[in-house]
Amino acid sequence: MIQDFISDEKIQSILDKAKNPSPKRVEEIIGKAHELKGLTPEETAVLLQTEDKELIEKIKHAARTIKEAIYGNRLVLFAPLYIANYCSNNCLYCGFRRDNKELERVALSMEQIENEVRVLEREGHKRLLMLCGENPKRSSLDYFIEAIERAYAVKTEPSGEIRRINVEIAPLQVEEFKRLKEAKIGTYVLFQETYHHGTYTVMHPSGPKKDYLWRLTAMDRAMEAGISDVGIGALFGLYDYKFEVLGLLLHALHLEATFGVGSHTISVPRLEPALNAPAAIKPPMPVSDKDFKKLVAIIRLAVPYTGMILSTRETAAMRNEVFGLGISQISAGSRTNPGGYQDDSSDNFRAGQFNLGDTRTTEEVIYDITKQGYIPSFCTAC
Repeated sequence: MIQDFISDEKIQSILDKAKNPSPKRVEEIIGKAHELKGLTPEETAVLLQTEDKELIEKIKHAARTIKEAIYGNRLVLFAPLYIANYCSNNCLYCGFRRDNKELERVALSMEQIENEVRVLEREGHKRLLMLCGENPKRSSLDYFIEAIERAYAVKTEPSGEIRRINVEIAPLQVEEFKRLKEAKIGTYVLFQETYHHGTYTVMHPSGPKKDYLWRLTAMDRAMEAGISDVGIGALFGLYDYKFEVLGLLLHALHLEATFGVGSHTISVPRLEPALNAPAAIKPPMPVSDKDFKKLVAIIRLAVPYTGMILSTRETAAMRNEVFGLGISQISAGSRTNPGGYQDDSSDNFRAGQFNLGDTRTTEEVIYDITKQGYIPSFCTAC
């Protein structure tokens, strides 16, 4: 049995020891980051504890340099595809939570899923992130796998096809993960949400998701099943962002030590309001724009070759600012409600998981990022 490899006390101790770092130590770590070999948790903590404005600007400058050296000016675009919002969990930050009686519950039919995919293919999308709530009856693994197969089968105009479907679903058993791998998925994505044990308990009062260790070890089971391409993330605003960054790094290092490869991607969603979700409406530990840009830059220095994903939770202005600090993949033209690409009326948005910060169309996103000098990439072979 896999042991809990996240220690709240250890993370806090690392952060405490890194308080009030000297400018010389900070600059030494920035210099090491330029070697593109990554940083230790202790080194990362020093950067997280840095509050000097000039040093933070040096951290951000290093992040831009490293981002450009590894990824150039390419930004990969994808679209999330929510197929069901029934859920057995009661997460306090999520619009899909079980106790949200005002949410319009939807589980798309296969025909509806095909229609959603057609809309996205006509916009140019080749990559999807398929998601659903955790509900064995209304969004079973059988249903999810059939949805993947149907999405891959949809062809519109010449070259209109989905080439990669990344998936984000609740933790599975090893044998179930093997079935998911056989469905030819891209990346298996799962967020721990918060690595702080006490906060995790408070935020997940009921439902299968309340089991911290079962969720934490999901990537181990996925990789044991042969899925080597996995993505992790934390929901910033639930607990101290410095703690969460170290949690993400320790998770990635655990996977690398155990399986020889770390996480393929790290996602950095920040809490946004959601219907009847108290922790989303009033985040326990909100992350300022200043600190958000700082944490993105520090993650880029700590794990230079790990893809970083930014969703449409953030406003267009914020997304434009942090692209250069380390982001390599972005969602575009997103809808977080099942059926939202076919019906984007205001009434249908009540079925969404959270409010969107960036409501631009895919075409508008492409236009804006090209003006910034980025090359939008839909394909999977560039």
